[in-house]
Amino acid sequence: MGYSHSSQEARGHVKRYLLGGALVVIGVAAGWLMARSGAARNTTSAQLRQILNEVKRMRVAVERAPAAPSAAQAAPSRDPQAVSVSIEGSPSMGREDAPLTLVGFMDYQCPFCGRFHTQAFEQLKTNFIDTGLLRYVNRDLPLPFHEDAEQAALAARCAGDQGRYWEMRDALMRNPGSLSAEAMRSHATALSLDVTRFKECLDNKPYLEAIWKDASDAQAAGLMGTPSFVLGKASGNTVEGIAIVGAQPYRNFESKIKELLAKD
Repeated sequence: MGYSHSSQEARGHVKRYLLGGALVVIGVAAGWLMARSGAARNTTSAQLRQILNEVKRMRVAVERAPAAPSAAQAAPSRDPQAVSVSIEGSPSMGREDAPLTLVGFMDYQCPFCGRFHTQAFEQLKTNFIDTGLLRYVNRDLPLPFHEDAEQAALAARCAGDQGRYWEMRDALMRNPGSLSAEAMRSHATALSLDVTRFKECLDNKPYLEAIWKDASDAQAAGLMGTPSFVLGKASGNTVEGIAIVGAQPYRNFESKIKELLAKD
């Protein structure tokens, strides 16, 4: 599948923008995580190594990257809490008429995304999504220094062709350090997918432009790191609300959701 020169340039611009800001986001997230005693107790030595490797990998990527866009080229300044994003065509979970929608911009190779998925998402699903109060929409934000993130995003969407998007997403999110082609085929087999059809989808990359459209929309909203979220009300294919950045604990999401629900 071929891509136009302008499309490749646009993707390159998005990648440079994300590189320019993600190091700060990751550093703050790592510091916040370890500064909290409760989080530290729940963090294994393997997770700590993964977080440290994340910061090192980001630093190397920034040092090697081309010059970042100038301030004039970057996303316009705005209230960092006021965000509007599209959800058109994105996978969603929960009632479409739920009073609130949470849009998550995720990177499958990001250890903080994995932490959110295992420690906050499951409670959000039980207490808000399954009860009809919240709709969750997933969008992709593969960071440029994560060499397997783009392929993993494709894998989830390719599994979606066979009705198993959320199951593949769950398997990938639980194993952010194991995203090889062999691991993805193993997940496909475990999910009873047609593996030949799944592999053909991965090879043909039909969703690549859609994935980088997600990243471009994140850039336009001023969201540079993962995980990043927008929580608010949906109007058609647009969600307007507040930005939530980082793998924050469940209680933070719960508090913001209840606060917005109480305003209705």
